[in-house]
Amino acid sequence: MTVADRQDESSAVARAAGPPSGGILWASSARTDPGAEREENEDAYLERPDIGLWAVADGMGGHARGEVASAMLVESLRQVVRPAALSAYVDEVEDRILRVNTQLREYAAERGQKTIGATIAALLVFQGLAVCLWAGDSRIYRYRNNRLKQLTRDHALVEDLVDMGLVNRAEAENHPHANLVTRAVGAADRLCLDIDVWDVRAGDLFLLCSDGLSRELSDKAIANTLRKQGKKEASGVLVEMALARGARDNVTAITVRAIAPPIPAPDDDQGKQGQVQSSAPSP
Repeated sequence: MTVADRQDESSAVARAAGPPSGGILWASSARTDPGAEREENEDAYLERPDIGLWAVADGMGGHARGEVASAMLVESLRQVVRPAALSAYVDEVEDRILRVNTQLREYAAERGQKTIGATIAALLVFQGLAVCLWAGDSRIYRYRNNRLKQLTRDHALVEDLVDMGLVNRAEAENHPHANLVTRAVGAADRLCLDIDVWDVRAGDLFLLCSDGLSRELSDKAIANTLRKQGKKEASGVLVEMALARGARDNVTAITVRAIAPPIPAPDDDQGKQGQVQSSAPSP
């Protein structure tokens, strides 16, 4: 299998549909790869800059049919029609994820399997706001003013251990149970998604990724890469860096940039007319 066969990459630019969003354009690029050690890719991603929606889903490793779970999530979100209000938009995305949770529980039961699941990290933008919805350890970051901020909190055993003061952050990264998530789509009959809302500024860069990327690259390495790439799309570069470090898991990255459109030059005739009018004496 060649590298070209193993990877999937895309890019898109669009103005999000719906109510005015301050003129912001959204440019995104995505890249996924099975990684250096795995043949199958259980990651899936969604790119919908036309409605302001992106998502990364990671089929739960160690469970059968993880690729089915991630694909079901992405296909369900692909069918979203953006509502006219933010609250309705968030409800639509959340409801679709919850419905997939029910479908996966039924799908697993029919096959006599305990769990068929996936983590999910979804980003939707609406006017001047960005909303994160997630379950599991797929992440969403924001890079602004040369600073990287993780907007999601991992639903993972080691994260709970860090919060309780039982291990420090460095120990958590190498913990033997670092891959155990405490929440995922399809893992339980009842799913609770975390939802958070952030402001958007022109120049903001959001990164969605599966844990196959965040385990291989430190926050510092991610921030340095985004800074060096500037306005270039960085998803492919980040995935290549993870692959160079061994990429023990599937790796997926989406970069989403908020772009301020150029200010149109004034029409020459209108400019001249304005000059004449402004020089005319007042009545």
